[in-house]
Amino acid sequence: MPRYRKQLILAAIFALGASASFAQLFRGSPNINEDDEGSSLVRTEGSGIIDENAVQTAREVVSHSTGTPMWRNPPAFEKDVFTFARAIFRVGPTLSPRPSFHRGRRLGWWVDFPDADLNLSYRLQQMTSMKVDPNGRVLKFTNPELHQYPFLFMEHPGYMQLREPEVEGMRKYLLAGGVVLVIDFWNDLEWAGFAGQMKKVLPERNWVEFDTNHPLFNCVFDLRQPMQSLQVPTMQFWLRDRDPRDPNAPLQLDRGEGSEKMSVRALLDDQQRIMVLAIHNSDVSDGWEREGEDNDYFRVFSEKVSYPLGINLIFYLMTH
Repeated sequence: MPRYRKQLILAAIFALGASASFAQLFRGSPNINEDDEGSSLVRTEGSGIIDENAVQTAREVVSHSTGTPMWRNPPAFEKDVFTFARAIFRVGPTLSPRPSFHRGRRLGWWVDFPDADLNLSYRLQQMTSMKVDPNGRVLKFTNPELHQYPFLFMEHPGYMQLREPEVEGMRKYLLAGGVVLVIDFWNDLEWAGFAGQMKKVLPERNWVEFDTNHPLFNCVFDLRQPMQSLQVPTMQFWLRDRDPRDPNAPLQLDRGEGSEKMSVRALLDDQQRIMVLAIHNSDVSDGWEREGEDNDYFRVFSEKVSYPLGINLIFYLMTH
């Protein structure tokens, strides 16, 4: 049975209430896959329910923004392309008491998916000489196909909980030359959660902080400016009436203690090459996902920051 049909059937079962236990599990948990023994089904931002054990590409998941473009590469060259690959991971239990900045359920790997992945892939195809896979990929750290994709994207890993096989799989991937880009997680609490998991993966490595003089900020587009000017708010939280002349004026609604200052940190290998690059306190990928939803947001953030920085990141990480 095609995966999209399976997803539609699962959604229909929930909507009709055919399974009381399934519905109860859905209502009672911020994420369906609450624990080790839980379901592989996750409820997304607006694309319905995804089966983590079945989903393989971004293209098979329905857009929850304004739709995504489609393109084709020359026949027989379908695999001779760059592929935007996203990591699947599970999140741990909800904090108790819930921090005041949490306005809903805790978030996980599926944030901005699939629109961010496919929109950035299209812009890479459109604006550079790269040929890019029009479907993207999503993979678990235990997937044997992981090593076919040298670039891996992670989003909202602040509550990520890696099992031992995942720790081992991610470590092997990074030591073999793979690179992980991490975006859209906020505040001191989420940094501590993510950094703690990475310490399991690479206990011998320590974080190095970059400023905008690093070549990844000018390898294609010149973004050498104060780091804070590159911060991208989540569109729904953006304070539009903020005075841009006031450096102390908040850019968005409160995201928790330690969420005000954007930072870029990396774990490096012995040759000082980037293994993991973490952009903390900036929703760069929302600028890819939301590009067709709001003209002001597109002009201020997608056009000036998210896409130039995204192209720089892909170019630099894939050539260094």
